[in-house]
Amino acid sequence: MRRSGSIGRGFIKYFVLWLALAGAVGAVWLLGGGENSGLVEPAVSPEPTAEPEEMDVKVPRPSERSELAGVWVPYMSLNVPEHTKEAFEANFKSIADSAREKGLNALFVHVRPFSDALYPSELYPWSHILTGTQGQDPGFDPLKFMVEYTHSLGMEFHAWINPLRVQTTETPSQLSGPIADLKADAPYYFMEWQGALYLDPAYPYVRTLIAKGAAEIAEKYPVDGIHFDDYFYPSQGGSLDAEAYQLHVETVSEPLELQDWRRANINAMVAEVYDRVKSVSPEVQFGISPQGNIENDMGMGADVEAWCAVPGYIDYVCPQVYYGFENPGLNYTQALEDWQGMYRRKGLELYIGLALYKAGDSSQGEAWTGGDVISRQIKAARELPCNGVILYSSDFLDAEQTGTEMKNAVETLAGID
Repeated sequence: MRRSGSIGRGFIKYFVLWLALAGAVGAVWLLGGGENSGLVEPAVSPEPTAEPEEMDVKVPRPSERSELAGVWVPYMSLNVPEHTKEAFEANFKSIADSAREKGLNALFVHVRPFSDALYPSELYPWSHILTGTQGQDPGFDPLKFMVEYTHSLGMEFHAWINPLRVQTTETPSQLSGPIADLKADAPYYFMEWQGALYLDPAYPYVRTLIAKGAAEIAEKYPVDGIHFDDYFYPSQGGSLDAEAYQLHVETVSEPLELQDWRRANINAMVAEVYDRVKSVSPEVQFGISPQGNIENDMGMGADVEAWCAVPGYIDYVCPQVYYGFENPGLNYTQALEDWQGMYRRKGLELYIGLALYKAGDSSQGEAWTGGDVISRQIKAARELPCNGVILYSSDFLDAEQTGTEMKNAVETLAGID
């Protein structure tokens, strides 16, 4: 529990932080929007980002569950070799049925893993996961089916988005549609790092593209939430976005330091996503699953302290606390204490992400082979208290490696509403 005596001081601290962030975010809006930027927007683009107004917190719809028990369904798990509607739907039914049988009540499903879409989108190309080729229409709407089937089981459906990733070294093998056109017309909107490609959130156009993409889902589908994972800036190195940062330095009178500027870029993106999602569907939750190490988050541009404290960013946070109880450096218990000790605004929900994929794997060390690690971690998370847990990933719900772990975890989760 948070000490009540610290709440007042915490609020004052983060009210001051909010004022500072407002100034920082206001500075980054200038990049790409002024006469001195030297940037050329594509002929067809999302509306430019506007100066944020006073943030209005819209409370998510009340949930009938008392505790969230979810599982992440990554894009790899949705890829079927047949690339047919029947095979896709059968595979997803198997995943959802297994989750429900084990007492889980929420699925966090990867619907935009590579600046692409597992649904018909006006902004992003079809995902290669569906047909093997990015941009190829699969002939059906996977997201519509997944949402309807998940809800038919009485479970929540959260649309999981990777906001910045475009391409790894080999996946997808080619880009197509709006993203390929954007890359050709405005290469400065992209960051390259170790053979991978990412959208650069320094630019208002990019932030608006991501935010409109999230709102597109919330407006067209009855999802329960929009969910971001933990991938933001892939490196702290200055070469990643040197051109964009230099434009910032040349554009504003008091430029931010590089890491502060990056956090302001991500904050601006997160705030715009929140605002656009709420504008089309106020009851849809928007949350982020950052790394479990707070210092690492801040280093990659994920300003988790601001998101948790200041209204207008997120409805929930789910740190990925993928550490064992005896993990050197940062163990599970210490990580929980770090997150519990962080000031959180009233109404913000805290979920804990658990590494089911490590359980029962001897290569992870003896601490993960006891058969009840996940069960003990669920109990420890409840003692914080928190609002629930999410397991990574659906591939391990029925794996031989995690058989004993899941049996014990199911018993621990039993009784959830």
